[in-house]
Amino acid sequence: MNKLRYTLRISNILQEKLDYTANYNGRSKNKEIEYAIKRYLMDFERLHGEINTKIDREL
Repeated sequence: MNKLRYTLRISNILQEKLDYTANYNGRSKNKEIEYAIKRYLMDFERLHGEINTKIDREL
């Protein structure tokens, strides 16, 4: 599976909080962001239904 690179611009406050939570959870900042996005999407899909992606349709 190829991974997409994405540049993210966030405030200094969010950066500090991300550093804290990543260290607390024993993750890199990248993995902490990925985890947060996955949690957000799971919550979204629970409320609004499954999101079908182009990748899903190719499988």
